Amino acid sequence: MSADGSPPEAHPDRLRWNAKYAGGFVPSFVPHPLAVRALAMNLPDGPVADLACGASGSALLAAGRGREVTAVDISEVALGMLADEARIRGLDQLVTLVHADLAAWRPRPGWYALVLGTGFWAADVFAVAAGAVAATGLIAWEAFTAEATRTRSDLSPDWCLAPGEPASLLPADFAVLDEQDLPNLRRQMVARRQ
Repeated sequence: MSADGSPPEAHPDRLRWNAKYAGGFVPSFVPHPLAVRALAMNLPDGPVADLACGASGSALLAAGRGREVTAVDISEVALGMLADEARIRGLDQLVTLVHADLAAWRPRPGWYALVLGTGFWAADVFAVAAGAVAATGLIAWEAFTAEATRTRSDLSPDWCLAPGEPASLLPADFAVLDEQDLPNLRRQMVARRQ
């Protein structure tokens, strides 16, 4: 990490995602279906964290509903796109952009009404994310399952959920509200902190 908390210039994930977003990518800013569902559930007051957010419509949806949002991503290019769209929608005062490697990011414990992860997996990041959920708040997560590595050679097993994950990794004070395997070889889970 650099002195300002951003990932090193040569971080491979930073390079890969910056190249993706800079290479003519046009964001749709459509919120992820899991975010739509989680934001429609009974949530306590408080902010939302959108992890590995990219050019996120989910962060914009939460901000559009009056929630303060912390949007964290390793790609400053994606965060720039999100900042521009938040400004256009008049939501920039509600969206805080954090340029960080999630492996090193440390949120305030028990702070967020909703912690959202859609498309990223690392067990250690999930543990930190769960710790950031406020009492009666939600964690909503979706990631590829290990089965996806059979059809996608570019997908590292380290980026995939093992059987029972992520629910098996939740602290004891969480209750799983819903967990399902999706046809696209992803698993999604919503859990509430008691």
